[in-house]
Amino acid sequence: MDWHDYIHSDPEILGGKPVVKGTRLSVDFILSLLAGGWQESQLFESYPHLTPESLRAIFAYASESVQDERYVQVQ
Repeated sequence: MDWHDYIHSDPEILGGKPVVKGTRLSVDFILSLLAGGWQESQLFESYPHLTPESLRAIFAYASESVQDERYVQVQ
């Protein structure tokens, strides 16, 4: 999946945070909802502009974003 088709960043929208194109839904907002226990069906009901494809793009973006990160060992 090429997340660039679904995710973009514009300094005029949410201070440049990556968002789903055509919305003000930021990647970090959607990920935080999912981390908080939301189900995909809840996302789609609450945010009808969000699609299964855009949700997969969020995951692809997040995956690519952490690939080059350095990790601190947690003890």
